[in-house]
Amino acid sequence: MRTTLTLDDDVAALLARARQGRRGSLKALVNDALRRGLVQLSAPAPRRRPYRTRSVSLGPCLLGNLDDVAEALAVAEGEAFK
Repeated sequence: MRTTLTLDDDVAALLARARQGRRGSLKALVNDALRRGLVQLSAPAPRRRPYRTRSVSLGPCLLGNLDDVAEALAVAEGEAFK
């Protein structure tokens, strides 16, 4: 199959660099790269373990009950701000 490809500059530079270390044509290199990339794209994504966060005990709450915001602010800022 004959196709014309327009390569981005970075892809062309990567191909040129890969071609320096190998013997063979640009056609063979592009076919090999596409073959490997397409196999990798079609493979299922590897399963990763879910991220877990360890819990840490912070001790008892120093303000007591936090249900009343005004009371918690009064304790934290001092009674002068109430």
